[in-house]
Amino acid sequence: MSANLLEFSAFFIPKIHLRISMFNLLSRAPSSAKNDILSGLTVALALVPEAVAFAFVANVEPLVGLYAAFIVGLITAIFGGRPGMISGATGALAVVMVSLVLDHGVEYLFATVLLMGILQILAGIFKLGKFIRMVPHPVMLGFVNGLAIVIFLAQLGQFKVPDGMGGQQWMTGEPLFIMLGLVALTMGIIHFLPKLTTAIPSSLVAIVTVTGLVIGLDLEAHTVLDFLKGMTGDEAATIAGGLPEFHIPMVPFNLDTLQIIFPYALILAAIGLIESLLTLSLIDEITETRGHSNKECIGQGAANITCGFFGAMGGCAMIGQSMININSGGRSRLSGISAALMLLAFIIFASSLIEMIPLAALVGVMFMVVLGTFEWASFKMMKRVPLSDAFVIVLVSGVTVITDLAIAVCVGVIVSALVFAWQHAKHIYTTNYIDEEGSKVYELHGPLFFGSVKNFSELFDVKNDPENVIVEFKHSRVSDHSAIEAIDALADKYTKAGKQLHLRHLSKDCTQLLHKARDLVEVNVIEDPTYKVASDKLA
Repeated sequence: MSANLLEFSAFFIPKIHLRISMFNLLSRAPSSAKNDILSGLTVALALVPEAVAFAFVANVEPLVGLYAAFIVGLITAIFGGRPGMISGATGALAVVMVSLVLDHGVEYLFATVLLMGILQILAGIFKLGKFIRMVPHPVMLGFVNGLAIVIFLAQLGQFKVPDGMGGQQWMTGEPLFIMLGLVALTMGIIHFLPKLTTAIPSSLVAIVTVTGLVIGLDLEAHTVLDFLKGMTGDEAATIAGGLPEFHIPMVPFNLDTLQIIFPYALILAAIGLIESLLTLSLIDEITETRGHSNKECIGQGAANITCGFFGAMGGCAMIGQSMININSGGRSRLSGISAALMLLAFIIFASSLIEMIPLAALVGVMFMVVLGTFEWASFKMMKRVPLSDAFVIVLVSGVTVITDLAIAVCVGVIVSALVFAWQHAKHIYTTNYIDEEGSKVYELHGPLFFGSVKNFSELFDVKNDPENVIVEFKHSRVSDHSAIEAIDALADKYTKAGKQLHLRHLSKDCTQLLHKARDLVEVNVIEDPTYKVASDKLA
């Protein structure tokens, strides 16, 4: 039994160890300007097809997604609370945006993104970011594993080609073998190059090498340009563009507009913050540093407000790109700034070069991200942790794949809370004795809250107790209104029986909760313990 407890402690209590040594994926090298800039370049290359794809999902122009990746990435890198984290347009937000765009048009999307940013700033001002620290560890593991699966499944779409009838079919024959070979080459370079040198990010070397090989050997491989044409259906499609232009959303500024955009803005703000703050926590664990969650809320909000005024679709943190950045040695704000500026440079000056990059190289990079993100140790430990924790891990992973991470995290937190409540509801009991003054003392053990009030009421023998009864709270806490009602009901029973109930050793916060029962019971506040509460420091 003790061995299992030690294994459980070694797995769940420490940090989230996502560093899989057999793949040698996550660089722990100290930050440097060179590492940050080269890492930013790698991220920028991988951002292009993702931003285009998410723009397509949201039913907006490709440049709307690319501008969002630039604006959100730049502002959060400068003002956000987590150096090294990459933000941009994401699929989780795009799937919510599409219905708004289809029903009301893209201008309403810009207004919604603007309001979304305001709500996120308010979340930071009111210090709501600290609550992300309350997400249970099994939920985090499920979130990470689920996202790894989602990233993997998203890349499989690159192995499909048009079937000539408006649909998609899987590659076969030579194109498939070329694709698989290039993906394998990319992954091999990323894995083995760090064993020889870490002077240049292996992901960047892999992308450049595979691109040069495809061009040099004139291989039939799908490129970023082919992807763009396939997404838009336009043979003249390109990522080329100019600087984003200031643009006030062309919508009526009245109550009717607010009624349309507010529900979307609220959902987008919540999803964006959940994804961003969970990614922040993940990067914290990998880099063994501490980000500032409330500052990140404000940074995300400022970025989305800017998107609303510059015709971009808005965004949040991107776990895949953040992992590429960390893997490539990016640690400081310079890495995110470099990624954003280089993406803009691609749009303005180097679109033709970026469009030549084979998708296989980018797929290989993302496959390595998947291998590094997935918590493989969770399989080995599944039998050694409580069944409820194992269930939460699998549940959150599954819901993340089927729906989205915001719903998955909410489901995971709710299930974990219910399990917690059930476990603690069973652990309330008393040790009883008669003191020197003849009063009966009930020494209560375990928290008194909504889940334990039924058991609490059954612990007392009102009929046979002496005139004075003391409930000792030295080992217990009054947690919520249900507990207050239970104490009130117990005091009423003793009053009707002509007896008096005393509460002893309540903490100050517990005493404050008992305002309703205070008229019925005598509260002894001598020797009250002092409890620490959640702090906004470093949040």
